Amino acid sequence: LLYHCPDLPGIGEERRPGIVHRLDKETSGVMVVAKTDSAMASLARQFKARRVKKTYIALVHGEVKQVEGRVEAEIGRHERDRKRMAVRTRKGRKAVTTYRVMKRLDGYTLLQLHPETGRTHQIRVHLSAIGHAIVGDKIYGGRRERKSTVGGRRSAVAITAERQLLHAWKLGFFHPRTNEWMEFEAPLPADFTNWLHTEPR
Repeated sequence: LLYHCPDLPGIGEERRPGIVHRLDKETSGVMVVAKTDSAMASLARQFKARRVKKTYIALVHGEVKQVEGRVEAEIGRHERDRKRMAVRTRKGRKAVTTYRVMKRLDGYTLLQLHPETGRTHQIRVHLSAIGHAIVGDKIYGGRRERKSTVGGRRSAVAITAERQLLHAWKLGFFHPRTNEWMEFEAPLPADFTNWLHTEPR
């Protein structure tokens, strides 16, 4: 970013110039970066007021039975492992994630997700909490990823991923200057589509 936009060091925090939001390490997808102070302020307000629409895609273990669902569980710092987040904690903050099944594979499910709140690791924690950890998630999927099953039998296909298969697919917000609604999309990367017969639309 600094190579392409040398003026960014004067925008926002010195250590994170222009960065309005973040993605977890190993999560692919679309991000917005502010190039001016006014854009930074506008986007920050939109994220805080939950006016930004975020759509993710994730490949998870197991067959998610409901076509659509909602996970509403407070998230806070894990009481024993401070590097992790958890739903069972005394100091949790409200967190809501909705999902829709896009495709069912043999022992896995492709989900479209909308985090209504923006807690740290929210999607990963919520999916793990309902028993459908994201494929490749080394923190919330357990040291060894759970055997995926369909109807009580072991999946015929074992998916191993070098990262968690979570992708920030779409991002919508109001233009900081014109107030026009805009949406941007990042196609699924190759390491994700390799596990799918067809790319979701």
